[in-house]
Amino acid sequence: MDKFENTMAALAKMPKSEMMKALATLKSKCICPDCPTYTDCASNARENLFCYTGGSFVCISKENDCFCPSCPVASEIGLSHNLFCTRGAGKTQRWNLEHKI
Repeated sequence: MDKFENTMAALAKMPKSEMMKALATLKSKCICPDCPTYTDCASNARENLFCYTGGSFVCISKENDCFCPSCPVASEIGLSHNLFCTRGAGKTQRWNLEHKI
């Protein structure tokens, strides 16, 4: 398994309270709110950590630029994709690429 798979497996094995603490730590490192693609709507909806939670539900539809490759969360959990706010979580993008979707 690679770093991303190990991280996801470790999170999945944690009790819910521990997982929520780990996600809160990741959210504290998240740079989504600083990204040019991030919108006021996303801020008001408290959307972030798209690499884990998946794309924005209604707030972000236009890709302006992408800070994902420089995000400390992406590096920490072993992500290799970007534009998570519009294209989906790391695991979604990985699955789509592997299955040529």
